[in-house]
Amino acid sequence: MPPSLTTDHVLSLAPDAASAKSGKSLSSPRSWLSLGQHDQALWGECQGSGREPYRTQIDLSEPAFRCSCPSRKFPCKHSIGLMLLLAGQPAAVPEAAPPGWVEEWLATRAKSAAAREQRRQAAEDDPAAAEGRRAASQAKAAAAREAKVSAGAQELGVWLRDQLREGLAAAPGRAPAAFERMAARMVDAQAPGLARLLRAMAGTPASGDGWQGRLLEQLARMHLLVEGYARVKGTAEGDVLTAEEQADIRSAIGFTQSQEDLLRGAGRRDRWRILGRRVEDEDRLRVQRTWLWGESCAAPALVLDFSAAGQPLDRSLIPGGSLDADLAFFPGAAPLRALVQRRHGGIETLTALPSFAIAAALGSYAAALARSPWLERYPLCLGPIRLAQTGDGWLVCDESGRGLPLAPQFGRAWELVARSGGHPFSLCGEWDGDRLTPISAWVDGFIDLGGSV
Repeated sequence: MPPSLTTDHVLSLAPDAASAKSGKSLSSPRSWLSLGQHDQALWGECQGSGREPYRTQIDLSEPAFRCSCPSRKFPCKHSIGLMLLLAGQPAAVPEAAPPGWVEEWLATRAKSAAAREQRRQAAEDDPAAAEGRRAASQAKAAAAREAKVSAGAQELGVWLRDQLREGLAAAPGRAPAAFERMAARMVDAQAPGLARLLRAMAGTPASGDGWQGRLLEQLARMHLLVEGYARVKGTAEGDVLTAEEQADIRSAIGFTQSQEDLLRGAGRRDRWRILGRRVEDEDRLRVQRTWLWGESCAAPALVLDFSAAGQPLDRSLIPGGSLDADLAFFPGAAPLRALVQRRHGGIETLTALPSFAIAAALGSYAAALARSPWLERYPLCLGPIRLAQTGDGWLVCDESGRGLPLAPQFGRAWELVARSGGHPFSLCGEWDGDRLTPISAWVDGFIDLGGSV
């Protein structure tokens, strides 16, 4: 056992308090069907809820972890429990030859380490040649991915036509299994954006009245995306797409752009009001959306942050504040997503939220959607408004009498009514084309609503 492996050291590796607590409950030999250690390797089998036991293996030299359990946390509770057992009761973990499943993992890690060392040594010996090989490797990988995505997009196009041929009435019987199978195929095709859209679509047939129209719109939009990518690749005839339109399509499919390159370009300086943020779990990631509004440009911006395996998110953009900063926008026909490129001073307290009538706010959304049909969310800053309760839920109503429905999951409508005393106030939220999810309000001061759904 490495001398640094103590109980305190192990607990410091836990992604959160709940994982540490669960790991402690597994730090007894009776929790494990098999145990073993050899040199720097540690392994064990723990019976979970499934038929087969979870296989946990740890390379203590780094440490590095692998476990067959479905946990999204890293290290998982089984890895923590196994290390706690070794740290507290080393005699309970016998010395043994690694089983085949551990040997295979260690051999793979050793091979990867040797390859990294070989590349590092080659780069030191001949930097120019190493850079050429790296560029060639990247180009080869990019071409291979394009081929996979193209094949996947063609298969998805056939699947979309099959859904319409079989009829929407049969969709509830096919969902969610058919959508999940096609989403898994898109993951294999290295098109994660398409996979995410398919998984979101899987719940539409069970979303209540009007699901047929919503599903048809989603299918049509995905068909438009697939056809657009075919034009980008030159495999379909049609109008020539601009560079910005091509960037939108590639982003929606799941291609990424180098943030380093983006930050080296020109930024847009403004005083940005920090409207609010939402955090959601998507597959194995936590996604944080922080919405900003430029005071001079009168336009929104979206800062996205991602975290995996229990890692913290960037919380430096505090809702209810304003920041003088340069933002670097990702290319697109209706640029929305951005990175904070340079800050000019600290965050100041917000004095008001931007406020527009519902018709004006929806007009801005419609203009952006016309340029980029794959917008999934758009910020609406409304005011003065009141909330009104109907039989179907809550509405946001402005002085013209126009209303928008609130997302049914929003649970603080009564609180806003009480705090406003029935008087008009300002409200900001995410609009998905059907419902508004509030993220902040201004009622005698800023109210953060981002964690309320």
